[in-house]
Amino acid sequence: MVKGSNPFGPTTLCIMRVRMDCLRREYPTKPIVGVGAVIISSGKMLLAKRGSEPGKGKWSIPGGLVELGEMVRHTVVREVKEECDLDVEVHSLIDVVDNLIPDEAGNWRYHFIILDFFARVKGECKPVAGSDVLALRWVSLDEAGKMNLTETFREFLQRNREILQQFNSKR
Repeated sequence: MVKGSNPFGPTTLCIMRVRMDCLRREYPTKPIVGVGAVIISSGKMLLAKRGSEPGKGKWSIPGGLVELGEMVRHTVVREVKEECDLDVEVHSLIDVVDNLIPDEAGNWRYHFIILDFFARVKGECKPVAGSDVLALRWVSLDEAGKMNLTETFREFLQRNREILQQFNSKR
């Protein structure tokens, strides 16, 4: 092999570059699809303190990104297990949230489309924070409104407050 030559060939590098572009969260080339799980027990909602950008250090509902070939409802189940160590079954879609965050120059630094679902806990309702989150906390809807929330979750909470008051994730 010649020093400095490409061991993978030009086609492989091109495919790798395209895949890396598609997987970028920051300055993506296309919107990225994610999910959120609304889990409410005894009048309190489970919130996760985000461990990564956007919104690092702020509170939101558990959730994450849809993987290639994965159905959104399966993503909710997987993400809640990873972030909270809870088993859930997914029920109704509550809202679809557009999360577009520009940088100072007006370029799209982040562009997520988030599908937020109501989820019921199967089994014990004792969450344990996974590596993606800094902390988990059960809070009332009133308490949540006073916390350091992500902007999109604050808007979601205001838009869906009446609906959320009717939910109870534990049977």
